[in-house]
Amino acid sequence: QFQLVESGGGWVQPGGSLRLACSASGGSLERYAVVWFRQAPGKRRAAISCISDTSLTIKYADSVKGRFTISRDNAKNVVYLQMNNLKPEESAAYYCAKKRWSMCGDMTIDIDVWGQGTQVTVSA
Repeated sequence: QFQLVESGGGWVQPGGSLRLACSASGGSLERYAVVWFRQAPGKRRAAISCISDTSLTIKYADSVKGRFTISRDNAKNVVYLQMNNLKPEESAAYYCAKKRWSMCGDMTIDIDVWGQGTQVTVSA
């Protein structure tokens, strides 16, 4: 069974950095696009970044452009999200998700596997 597990969350001060990892088991991610989402309490889950199978296509939500970097290592079956200059309002549960296809397209659709999430807390 294909599973995704996020790691790397935790507490960080405003302006700090964290790197999240999304590790796959039970299958290979190399042919699929992967999306990072986040969901704060009382808010809808929002897509923040996507990377295509070969990393040729990368997308970011406007809110994270210039501060977050998505990358992948297909040999390790892992997708990363480097988050810099974090803000308190970005405290949320962060989820990775596998798309059914190799390309990003609309980041919010065609998701068939979700991770369980990792919590990120940004506060002084």
